[in-house]
Parts: sequence; C-alpha cells; structure tokens
Amino acid sequence: MPVTMKLSDIKKLKVSELRLKLNQAGLDSRGLKIELVERLWSLLDGGGQRGTIHQQDVQQQIEPSPPPVPAGITETPEMVVASSSSQLLSSSSQLLSSSHAEPANVISPYGPTNQTREFADSATQTEAEGVPGCRLPDADECQAEKNESEPPSAEEERGRAFYEFKEEIGYKRAKLPQAPMENDEAKEDDDTLKLHSYDSHLHFQVGPDGDCGQPRFWDSFPLLWSGCRLTHGVSQGRVGFEVRLEKRLSSSQPGSPETDESYGMRIGWSFGQTSLLLGEEAFSFAYDGRARKVTCGREEEFGEPFCEGDIIGCYASFSADGGVQLSFHKNGRFLGVAFSLEPSELGGRALFPHVLCKSCAIGFLLNPTAPPWYPVPPGFTQLALLPAELRCRNVSAPRSRAHSEMLLMVGLPGSGKSHWAKAHIRQHPEKNYKLLSTEELLSCMMSGGARERRLQQAAQCLTQLIKMAAHTPGNYILDQCNTLFSAQRYKLQLFSGFGQRVAVVLFPSADEWKRRLSELQKDGENIPETALLKLQVSCSLPEQLADMLDELRYVELEQEAAQAVLREYKDEARRLLPPVNKPVKPKKYRPKKRLHLHGSSLPHHWIRGNGLNSWNNMPCWSQHVSTDEFRSTRFESMQSEQSLWSCVSQWNVPYDQAAYYCGGCHEGC
Repeated sequence: MPVTMKLSDIKKLKVSELRLKLNQAGLDSRGLKIELVERLWSLLDGGGQRGTIHQQDVQQQIEPSPPPVPAGITETPEMVVASSSSQLLSSSSQLLSSSHAEPANVISPYGPTNQTREFADSATQTEAEGVPGCRLPDADECQAEKNESEPPSAEEERGRAFYEFKEEIGYKRAKLPQAPMENDEAKEDDDTLKLHSYDSHLHFQVGPDGDCGQPRFWDSFPLLWSGCRLTHGVSQGRVGFEVRLEKRLSSSQPGSPETDESYGMRIGWSFGQTSLLLGEEAFSFAYDGRARKVTCGREEEFGEPFCEGDIIGCYASFSADGGVQLSFHKNGRFLGVAFSLEPSELGGRALFPHVLCKSCAIGFLLNPTAPPWYPVPPGFTQLALLPAELRCRNVSAPRSRAHSEMLLMVGLPGSGKSHWAKAHIRQHPEKNYKLLSTEELLSCMMSGGARERRLQQAAQCLTQLIKMAAHTPGNYILDQCNTLFSAQRYKLQLFSGFGQRVAVVLFPSADEWKRRLSELQKDGENIPETALLKLQVSCSLPEQLADMLDELRYVELEQEAAQAVLREYKDEARRLLPPVNKPVKPKKYRPKKRLHLHGSSLPHHWIRGNGLNSWNNMPCWSQHVSTDEFRSTRFESMQSEQSLWSCVSQWNVPYDQAAYYCGGCHEGC
C-alpha cells in the first residue's frame, strides 16, 4: 500500500476492500467500518503514530489547508509524510491544551498520573452511571462491549490483556453450550507403540493409526509449532526409530510467504515431564531441519538441512554405566553424535521419542512387521521391535471426562494467575495438567510474524482449544483473566460432565497488586492503562453455584475482602474514565402528506361527505355558477389535475345535459 494514501482515500474504500487490505497485512479484519479504517490508517505509519480518526477530524477543522505546491514541482511521498506529521503535531498540541485535570484524590494502579491527561479517544471512555454488583454484571459487560467496539488509542500498544478481554466479550452474546454427549471409556492397549494423543499439544492432530500427525490448525494459524511424544520410551540398550517429513502444508492465509522458514521440523528425544517444545528446555534434545542441534534453547551447527521426503533416523546408545549418546542419520547416512549425557545427568530416567513440527505432516515407522526404510546401524534395534518389558510407558490420560478436572483461573492482569498455575502443576506432577493460556500459545510461535499478529492468533486459537478440551478427557487449567460473568458461566457450562470444576480466584491486596504490575512491566509485558481500567469496571468475582461449580477457592484475599477491594477499583476506574457521549438516536421517519401547489385538488363542495357542502347537499349550479364561469373553472382544474379528472367520467358529459345532475331545477329541464 503506498505511503501517500490519505485518510480521505481510505474512508472512500468499501468494507470488502478494507478487509482485503487488512488480511494482506495479517491484521484483524473484523468489526465496523470505522474500526477497519482506523486499523488501516494506523498501519500506514508502521505503529499508529499518525493519531486516531477522531484526531484527524479535529485536525481538519482547526488546521488551515497546507500551502499549494509551486508549479513545476512534483509532490513526493516525503513531502506528504512531512506535511501529515506537522499537521498532527499541531493538532495534538491543541488537543492537549484543552485537557481537563483529574481529581486529586484518585490513585492509578500505575502510580501518580499526569494531572493534565486527556482521553481524546472514545474507546477510553465508559459510562458515568453506577455499575451493578457482581451478580448483575450485564450492564458492565454491555458497557465493556460498547467500549471495545471502538478501536483503541493508537498511542497505546495492544498487549495480551487486550486480546484476552476482546475474546471474553464474545461470550456475552454466545448461547450457552449444550452438555457434551457421554462417550464410552476408551480402552487403550498399553503395549501399542504410537503417537500419544494426550502427551501432545491440543493443536497437534494424531492420525487414526497413531503413526502420523500434523498441526491441527496449520491453515488458520500457520505460526504454531505443535509437538508430540510417543507412548513408550527407553532407558537401556541401543534403540532407534525413523521418521519422515511427509509433505509441506502451504497455508492459504494472506501474508503467508512461501519460504523455507514457513515450515519446519525438529526430531529427537526428551524426558517425559519436559515441555512439548522440543529443544527449548533442559533434557530435551532436537535435530532441527535447518542443520542445527538444539537443547536448552541454544542452537549449534550440526548435520545437513532436510526437507520434504527426507527420512531421519534417531538412535540412542545407552552405556553400561548409565550414560547415553544420541546420534542421527539422514536418508541412511550417519551425521554424527549430537548429544552425550553422563550417568549423573540421566539419573536412570527414560528418554521418549519426540517430534515438533510447523506447517508440515510427519510419519513414523512404528509397524513391527514392516521393513525399515533404511538399514538399521549394526547393533541397534528398532523401537517397534523392542520387547514390551524393555519399554517404558508414558503417562496415561484420564479414562473419561468424569475422571477429569478443570481449574478456571479468575483475576485481573498481573495478579499472579500464571505463576500460581505453574507452581500448582509442579506440585502435582501425577495429574499431568495441561495449561491453556495465551502465553503458552505465544511460546509455540517461536519464529516469524509481528507481535500483534501473534497475539491476535494466540487469543483466537485459545478459544478453539478450550472448546476442544471440553470434549477431550484430561486435566486442564484455563489461565485467562475470566473477569466477565458471561465468560465464567459459558466456560463452566462448557465443561459440564467433568468430575471437578474448580474456580481459583487470585485477588491480592491493592499494594501487592501494584507491585506485581510494576514487576510485570519491567519484564516487558505491556498492559495499557485504559484496558486495565475497563477490566476493573467490568470485573465480576464468581460465587458458589451448585449446578456449575464443585469448589470455589480464594487463594489470597477472602471473598468478602476481595469484593470490598473490587468495589474500590471500580469507583477509581469510573473516576478515571470520562463518560461516553451517547449518540442521539435519529427520529423515526414519518412520511408527510404531500401538499398541493394550489391548495386542495378539489373544491370543498365537491368532496363526498354528509356535511352541508357535501355532494348530496350540493345546490343547483344555476343558482350559483354561470355557464361561462363553470366552463373556465372546469378548464383550469382539468389542466392542473388531468389524472384526477380522467377518473371522474361524469364531468365529461355535454353542458346541455348537466340538468341531469341538478335534479331538474335547471331551465329547460
């Protein structure tokens, strides 16, 4: 899109054209036209430094038109950008000069606020009326939806809380989900070697035979890396397996380039309790398709690049003293030993085959009766041919949803929900919790894409994963704000049928929350102040509901103290956010009666009725109207109302027969 495109040109575009340009840029194409125009206008400056549409409209009213370009000089893009920047600076200075001071007794969660701050954008405003309590959250949520319908200020960077809150608002108008149908308990064969459907990302799709897989959302969210481990591992002997990069999956999303970085695969070994992102933690060892070996997030040159159709062999050689060496083959050629572990590091734990892929399909050779794709190195045994007693079983999923558990985290941004959830997972390793959060999905987008695009895709993907988790047996932790009552009710209803549904509320004291917010900002997490104030206004703490909640747990402040602190937050947020200027509803259109240019189209004594001057009581014409007057009157009336006179056929009779209509009182009747 050219840099010289002006705001007036963007406003002339149709909604379909705006959405097409936003899709090509990888941005959100949903919303009203004003949102699309604002989003596209912010994109022109690579960060939204031009200002909002509201500011541009004010600018056009208060700024004189720029001087004309002298004849013979072509207006360059640099001149246009410089002119726009100068006009914006002048507009901003006038807007700031008219700002009002905030109340002196208001304390922001970010510390002292600027007393001359002005919220010029309508997206930073909220209602001035009182907001109902927690059990009547519809008014707050309606106001939050109204605030969110307008684009945020271009001066504020959208953070994770913004996109989470945007997704939560969608639950307000969503119908409550139906309870999933109860399925028979799945009986798994503990001795079958295959891809583990539970020890994998929810966005990894395992094939029906368990020997192949691919990312589930490779077309909708092509930036996601999806990982999976096998159901069995090894802790002794000399064992190996083979995996093939079946095909490359090309996304149809606009802005997805067809390059070598658009897909990838890592293959290797890992411990059972490590992250599914192969190579990003300790005791997780990967051979990357870019000719690198990866562990603990550190990459080193190793081997050769591999692409579609290549077969990689992974082999583990355990020594008698408990150490292990991990080597790799490509298409039957030995590439070398990539990793070596001492007995003290291994500690007798088992290593499990592990794959991580992005926008590609993979396949394992797990059939014990099938011949190997390439000859097995001397002294090694295929994992599929290893006796069952020499293999180590991976974790098992709950047998049904009745044996599963769901934890719903509730709290404002920065209250410590993610920290508590990760600590809870470490304290209960036997439950094998799956953490569903935007932060986890962002970590799965390890390469490529702008931050805003990744945040948007992560929030949208998380909504779909939550719906999938409700139908899949397992133990899940939903790590989101979940401050809207409609979002809490929808998700709890979605997981009906689970054995345990627990709401965990983290609501620290005001001072502790401010401290945690400041630490979160130091770590680079940006939470716009306006979005935070909106979350405070619309926040609703859950209460014990017998039909939806099995347990309500307040981790820090008790329920009564948390409700009191929340009321203070809401009062503070309402003072900081100016009221919304409600749009005046247009009056209903009422069609007006068409007035005749010369008054009534018919004389009053010709109109049918029962009055004195009605048709039936009309006196004889000979007593009132002469022949010449009648003819001239009828001629003029026929010229002005020809269509009407054509319908009144009785007036077309000759004048000498007019006595028929006057009752015989005319002379000569």
